Amino acid sequence: MNNLYIVASVTLLSSAFIVTILINKIRWIVKSMDLIDRPDHRSSHIESTPTMAGVSFFLTVIFVLIIIKPWDTTGVGINLIAALGLMFAVGLKDDLVVSTPRAKIISEVLAIGMILFCNCLKVSSLGGFMGIGVIPDFAAYILVTLIILTIINSFNMIDGIDGLASIIGIVIFSVYGFLFLIFGLEFYFLLCLCFLGILIGYIRFNLSKNRKIFMGDTGSLFIGFCIGFLSVKFLSIDSKLFQEFSFIPSNKLIIIAAIFFIPLFDIIRVISIRLINKNSPFKADNNHIHHVLINSGLSHFKASLFLGSLNLILASVFIFLSRSYGSFEMIGFYLLAFILLLIVFYKLKRNIEKGNRFRYLVSAIQFLF
Repeated sequence: MNNLYIVASVTLLSSAFIVTILINKIRWIVKSMDLIDRPDHRSSHIESTPTMAGVSFFLTVIFVLIIIKPWDTTGVGINLIAALGLMFAVGLKDDLVVSTPRAKIISEVLAIGMILFCNCLKVSSLGGFMGIGVIPDFAAYILVTLIILTIINSFNMIDGIDGLASIIGIVIFSVYGFLFLIFGLEFYFLLCLCFLGILIGYIRFNLSKNRKIFMGDTGSLFIGFCIGFLSVKFLSIDSKLFQEFSFIPSNKLIIIAAIFFIPLFDIIRVISIRLINKNSPFKADNNHIHHVLINSGLSHFKASLFLGSLNLILASVFIFLSRSYGSFEMIGFYLLAFILLLIVFYKLKRNIEKGNRFRYLVSAIQFLF
């Protein structure tokens, strides 16, 4: 199959189909072995639910990588399978017996190391971001590690209500898929379709009343790593290729941050609140933005759809602006969006604590979604 669009269709459809078949099997195994998620004091759910749908994600990716192997001209697929295998093991262990944050971070760093030294992912320049051009290898390795760690754990933390992680993931993979397609990076475009098909196949189970299943840490750590992997590839794109498509190379980091806006906003906000309250940044609580929306009266689906739509809008706006403005101006736009969103969620939080003073905010979201 040499036609890209035929392979793309096969990749998307087969990913969704395989995940659907595997999840049905996984639900039966998990329920028969009583490996289910039981709600606690901070849970948004009231019923015990099967978890570990992420097992199907890993198995599906292995199969699809065989289909798209001819497009992997750099051989990065082998490194990706090894890294995803480790992330799968870490997530599975965390779903079965809770891992310590330190153990998870160490495992994540090891997985990052498996892709860090691929020449096709080498980051040698920031394209002029804040005046920074060429960077030494050790600085690039540190930067890449921090980016992927932030993405993995941000995505893991956003997975708190039905549909949210799936919808955010669908938005992110759709945007990256579009960008990789126009840049002519066909293998990465096909990877995006694989991950997109996986989440499309999974989301109907996550939103189902009768066949519900969670992706668990097995899934959220896995998908988070995939997003981090694609983000590093985007950062490593030659600046000359950016200029050919009228993008300003210095905005690569800003575009990544915009594509991942909602999870990044959430983790920064939540960790800041924990530190202000003199709590550990790793101590779980119900201060996430999805908890605020749920406690304000939105359903899981409406809250997830709102945050996913907001992420898509912001990513699209920043990608459009990145063709006309430099990195300093883009940072200003990003901070403005960040602060405005902080104000909105502060008002929603106050609405929960002190009454209905800002009910119109929730009413507007209810009307739109």
